[in-house]
Order: sequence, then structure tokens, then C-alpha cells
Amino acid sequence: MIYASDFRKGMTFDINGEPHVVLDFQHVKPGKGAAFVRTKYRNILTGATREEAFSPSDKFEQAHIETKKMQYLYNDGTLYYFMDPETYDQVPLAYELVEDAIKYIKENDEVTVKFYQGNAFTVEAPNFVDLIVTETEPGVKGNTATNVTKAATVETGAVIQVPIFIEEGEKIQIDTRTGEYLGRSK
Repeated sequence: MIYASDFRKGMTFDINGEPHVVLDFQHVKPGKGAAFVRTKYRNILTGATREEAFSPSDKFEQAHIETKKMQYLYNDGTLYYFMDPETYDQVPLAYELVEDAIKYIKENDEVTVKFYQGNAFTVEAPNFVDLIVTETEPGVKGNTATNVTKAATVETGAVIQVPIFIEEGEKIQIDTRTGEYLGRSK
């Protein structure tokens, strides 16, 4: 059991049998009346976000989230297959569960898969990935006075904004949390 007064960012808890994660919290002690904890949290299964005020003495069950490193194997058109490298078990997941991560991962890449009560609910790509630019317009010489960007398609199919000096065939580093170009890969 955890109390609302113990809430921290990233902490997981159950409300009505559904797992939630704390996105933001604030302990409020008004001059008049009882203290409360203003909390912004997200339902892990549905993705719905909610803000609510709890009494610091409110009790919640802790939601136990299992995290596994898994290897992305392939896509058969409808499902994406991931393998546990320890047990060699394969887990097929629908596009809705992998849509944020799949644009940054290639076959055989390692990802983080999160499970609640044995069911996968999300796939996270590594924070930083190195991908090859497969398609982009050539840069225009002399157009470097400001931070000019252009669209580039990388080998996984994701389209990101890159500086105009990036050419096709170059390997670039991308922050998968924001989808931003970080620089050329070494």
C-alpha cells in the first residue's frame, strides 16, 4: 500500500483495479482547510490522462509493472514479433502497442517491453538510435545563414527534420523521445 503523500513522478498505482502512472504531483497546504495532493496521472492501459486531488492519507495498491529487454524480430503485416533473449519466447504485438517505437527500430534491435499482469501494454525504443538517411533533398549552397532544416526519411521509414547539410547515405543520431535530430553518428 502506498499513500498519496508518497506520490513521485513515474510511480505506479492501482485505482479501481486499473494501473496508473503519476505524471506530475504537487503537495498543497492551503492557509485554510486540509492539505491535499494535486496529481496528474495516466491510465497505463488506455492512455487516458486525468488530474485529481487526493487526501495525503488516501491509500492505493502499488501497480506492479514488469519491464523486459526484448529483441524485435519481424512484422508479418499485422503483428510485430518480439523475442525474450533469455527464454526465446516470442510475443506478437498489435500496431497500437508499438506505433511510437516502431518508427525508430530495425529488425534485431533491442527494445524495452512493459507488462502488466502478464500482458504487454507498451514498447519503448532506446532513447538514442543511429539510422541511415535513405531519402532527402539536396542542400542548397549558400542557404546556411539561419538554422534551416529539411525533411529526411531514415531507413525505418520515419521522417524527421535535419539540417540542410545532411545527405543521403549518412548515419545520423535521433532522440526517440522527441523525434529530433541530434547529430551525425560517429
